[in-house]
Amino acid sequence: MELRQAHYFIAVAEELHFGRAAERLHIVQSTVSQQIRRLEREFGLELFDRTTRTVTLTVAGRAFLPRARALVRAERAAIEAMHALHGEHETTLQVGINIGLGSRLDVLLGVLSEQAPDLSVELHAAPAAQRLQRVRDGEWDAAFIRGVDRSPGLEFLPLWSDDLVVALPVGHPLTARAEIDLADLAGLPLRITAREDNPHLYDTVVQACQDAGFEPALGPAFTSGQTALAAIGTGRPSWTVFYAPQAAVEPGVRVAFRPFTAPAPSVQNFLAVRPDPPSRRLTKLLGACRRVGSTDTGRGFHPDAAVR
Repeated sequence: MELRQAHYFIAVAEELHFGRAAERLHIVQSTVSQQIRRLEREFGLELFDRTTRTVTLTVAGRAFLPRARALVRAERAAIEAMHALHGEHETTLQVGINIGLGSRLDVLLGVLSEQAPDLSVELHAAPAAQRLQRVRDGEWDAAFIRGVDRSPGLEFLPLWSDDLVVALPVGHPLTARAEIDLADLAGLPLRITAREDNPHLYDTVVQACQDAGFEPALGPAFTSGQTALAAIGTGRPSWTVFYAPQAAVEPGVRVAFRPFTAPAPSVQNFLAVRPDPPSRRLTKLLGACRRVGSTDTGRGFHPDAAVR
């Protein structure tokens, strides 16, 4: 038996679906099926009952699952032990980040520098699924994530909630207001990322519009904050949303940011970590996150600081 087969078995056992397990493992489904079959041949036992509609664990599969998990934990412990002997690893924090951390990231790095001057930080931007997998595999210490609070093999620590603010063309009549009622945007096209790229943000904004009494008129989707600002600042009047900490540092000479009238739509942030005892470097990150969260920099947005 190979350790990778234990990983494959656990993924299928937790997903109860070979296709989803393959997606989680970032490999093709045929490889997962082939390795599970090899494992079953080696044991002389069926680990899964398969039909065209369902996949369930057999008695043998249920018996093997805790043992497979023990193997993976032992593997992880061995890796961590070897890493602990490597001085550079002990002083380098590997963290996955998402877009829009903005001013929070600056504050966080400043706190880490103050509290752990010997700790260096390597930041990695990646899609959400990749961030979670890197943490799960032990390649990264932690990852910031929005709107996701569960995934197999990970623990999600609640951090802070970021208000959303509206971005409008400079000179639009609504920018004369200190705060903007969401319902007043009903006549303008909404430019927002495609749902498949950021489902939680998309659903949060659309639901907030519906709660305000209108269905948003969706304009062309954008792929980055920079393209959104360029389109809104130069094209036909339209609007989008930014996370408040991101808006506070986002450049844009033709765009004005304004907070929404309370209650503003907001997005919860989490820190995804493995459910193991935290290392020294991760403990430092957790302490810095608590301190940053206590400053509540995602709220109390001041539009004058964000108009360029």
